[in-house]
Amino acid sequence: MSTAAASHLSPAFPERAAWGTADKLRAWQQAALTAYLRADPRDFLAVATPGAGKTTYALRLATELLGRGTISAVTIVAPTEHLKTQWAEAAARVGIHIDPRFSNSSARHSSEYDGVALTYAQVASKPALHRTRTESAPTLVILDEIHHGGDALSWGDAIREAFEPATRRLALTGTPFRSDTSPIPFVTYAEDADGIRRSSADYTYGYAEALRDGVVRPVLFLAYGGAMRWRTKAGDEIAARLGELLTKDSMAQAWRTALDPKGEWIPSVLAAADKRLTEVRRGVPDAGGLVIASNQTAARAYAKTLEAITGEKPTLVLSDDAGSSSRIEEYAASESRWMVAVRMVSEGVDVPRLCVGVYATSTSTPLFFAQAVGRFVRARRRGETASVFLPSVPVILEHAARLEDERDHALDRVSKDDSAASMWAEEDALLDAANRTARTPDIDQLAFEALESDAEFDHVLFDAKQFGLNAVTGSEEEQEYLGLPGLLEPDQMAVLLHERQTAQSTRRPRKVEQPVSAHRALAAQRQELNKLVAAYARKKGTPHGVVHNELRRACGGPALDEATSEQVVARVEKIRAWFVGRR
Repeated sequence: MSTAAASHLSPAFPERAAWGTADKLRAWQQAALTAYLRADPRDFLAVATPGAGKTTYALRLATELLGRGTISAVTIVAPTEHLKTQWAEAAARVGIHIDPRFSNSSARHSSEYDGVALTYAQVASKPALHRTRTESAPTLVILDEIHHGGDALSWGDAIREAFEPATRRLALTGTPFRSDTSPIPFVTYAEDADGIRRSSADYTYGYAEALRDGVVRPVLFLAYGGAMRWRTKAGDEIAARLGELLTKDSMAQAWRTALDPKGEWIPSVLAAADKRLTEVRRGVPDAGGLVIASNQTAARAYAKTLEAITGEKPTLVLSDDAGSSSRIEEYAASESRWMVAVRMVSEGVDVPRLCVGVYATSTSTPLFFAQAVGRFVRARRRGETASVFLPSVPVILEHAARLEDERDHALDRVSKDDSAASMWAEEDALLDAANRTARTPDIDQLAFEALESDAEFDHVLFDAKQFGLNAVTGSEEEQEYLGLPGLLEPDQMAVLLHERQTAQSTRRPRKVEQPVSAHRALAAQRQELNKLVAAYARKKGTPHGVVHNELRRACGGPALDEATSEQVVARVEKIRAWFVGRR
């Protein structure tokens, strides 16, 4: 197809083609193909936002190179077993036969195939074998989600060894940035004005461009906070609100408390997400929802909660195996409501009908977040909007606000302080002293016990702008945002959000103090005591547990978790008097 002909195509054309099998190219795909054929390079890095159609582009390029006799074999390297099968099926539809079941033990594939599909781990286990295969015929190596090549030094070294002899190498990614400085094989790095070496793509098609072209959906982020209570390893009972100003450790523990299946936060958010899915299905009848969980135990519990809410058993995907692949494929072809998965569905897996998501995982890297959101943005027709439910955690909200930013992988850390560029700069500065000397442990490794959680609707984030006022779950105010039409153009969505926020602000009455239940009053008293104890401990250099024991001896009564309201108040007054006496 000529560039002139391609210019007459809608950028989102074709609307409903099977994954990787479009007959005609979108405008960006044609432009990237033209750029490749003009340069005729050995290495080419194409960066395109998740959902834009990297697979269609790569397979079209492969057919061009096979047709010209430049190559006679194709090797595809993907992150997961499921993606190997997905690539093979997409390639078959355009006449390229790929063996997704090739194993390192077999060493050779049948002559009926044009090539094989591998995982990065498979290559890393026997790089010499794959080097021999690559040398045996002029080969195009397609490196899908190439950023995985930097996941471990051994992986990067193995990929270089295996595919250094390749005739052509095409690297693809939707997220070229990484959280570390591990170099990515076959990627060119160029030094910028600040002296930072960053990845240099040969063709880039970002989310903002794809959104403008109608290739991807805009995303409506619905943030939920709430009151959390947990017990630390030291036995201290802490109460805090999700999203308020906290140290990193406390934020991580509040976050984990929210994600605990035994609390009220998860059931409330899942119920809200299901209401949103119901509304979306009025305009998109086959719309589906995906809950991304941190681990298998949580995923199973979330699935049971969803079944109780909907009366329908969700699809449960727990690991990257053949059975999981078939379950994902069955879900993609069905009209069932929900799928619950552990991390693996966050990258590359193509289920275009996914419109509603719940980010119920403790993973906080920008790369993972971008890939997770990428599962919901593939557009099939104009007006579809993705809805993703988030915990009100500052780092996650920042990722959401920066979704349209284009970032490259930097090999060197930025030496200057760039906190001013962060939407959370003020909070970061306030917490800097508390976090400067301590390494924050992985959120899944923190030793603590979740005690209680509830959920509150905080706000909607759309086009990096915040809408809505805090509302109780199940309230009419929350429902106004859950009930937004599922088919709206981005400008229509923005206008409607403005209107609803204005109406909410106008009719919201002056806050009237409501009676507080005994257990909430006790939780607030304990929270105040814990804050005072923490302040005292900092001044005296004394462990929290020692301070609590001193208060018990002075005021009497059991440990904090068993103390009555009167006993807690007595301890609060005792330690408050200590502070007053030293002013």
